[in-house]
This record gives sequence, C-alpha cells and structure tokens, in this order.
Amino acid sequence: MKTTSIMLVGVGGQGTLLASKVLGNMLLESGYDVKVSEIHGMAQRGGSVVTYIRYGEKVDSPIVDEGHADYIIGFEQLEAYRWLPYLKKEGSLIANSQRINPMPVITGAAKYPENISKELSEKVKTYHEVNAIDMALSCGNSKAVNVVLLGVLAKTMNVDKEVWVNAIKNTVPAKVLDVNLKAFDMGYTA
Repeated sequence: MKTTSIMLVGVGGQGTLLASKVLGNMLLESGYDVKVSEIHGMAQRGGSVVTYIRYGEKVDSPIVDEGHADYIIGFEQLEAYRWLPYLKKEGSLIANSQRINPMPVITGAAKYPENISKELSEKVKTYHEVNAIDMALSCGNSKAVNVVLLGVLAKTMNVDKEVWVNAIKNTVPAKVLDVNLKAFDMGYTA
C-alpha cells in the first residue's frame, strides 16, 4: 500500500491541531501506520500552523516534501495558496473560503492578494472550496470550521463514515460533541 500524505494548513486558533488529532485517531482505528508532525510557527499570535499527516502500511517519516501531498486542507485561503507547491499534480485541495488578514495586512504594510480562489481553481485539478465558517456558525459554533473541513475530506477518502464519527466522539470534548457531529455531517454533505 502506498503512503498517503495530508497537510492541514491554517492560522493559530482555527483548530488545525484538534483536526489532526481526529484525523490521526481515525486512521489508527482504520489499521494504518500513522505519523503526525506539527509546526506551530507563531500560532498563538494568529500565525501559520501546518500539520503533516502521513499514513500507510509502514510510514517512516511524517514530513511531506514539496510536490508530494495527496491532500491539502486549507483552513484559510491565503494559507491554502501559500502551501500549494506541496500538492501533487493529481492531488486534492479543500479550502475554506474564509479570509483572515495576517499581521502585515492589518498594519497596512501589505495587501491581501485578490482572486486567490480563482487562482486556486485554475491551478488545482481537484479543488473543493467551502464556506466552512458559515457552516460552522449554522451548527452553533464558529470553532467547528475544522470539523466541517474534515467532513469534506471524509467524503473524498475511502474510509467508512462511522469510523470518522467514532474518532470525533473519542477526540472532541463532550461539551461540544453535538456541534461537531453536526459540523462533520454538514461538511460531509457539502
């Protein structure tokens, strides 16, 4: 079995780390060897957060090299665009349409790039853009963006939906479980 590589990219506070735990647990429950590596950067200050997840029969390293990611899940448009060189030519990009201004844009030192969505759709063969923030809000919590995006990913992977649901139940705190299960279903049917 080939090794599959997934990257979760976003900014601090978007739940990329919780999403990586759910994904890792789901893959372990499915019987795969799984390696996860997290790079936080300035995560606590809204900076870039990247998580590498690799799974297969035998995985030696969690690191994904440029041009080798099978999937990139972009929690924010600019982060999806920034990490695009890591996606394989036949890879899939799932991107949240949400836009979060980085510090240089906030201070006026830079401008947020225009037409990112259009450029992504032109550069990527398999591109799914979702308004995960609105979906999460409709479920009752804006922080459920991460699980909405996992729902979209789940639909594209060959893993039984119940395995995903069990991983969510075993990973997400009980007080927000119902919201996250709704968010997963919303992403799954998006």
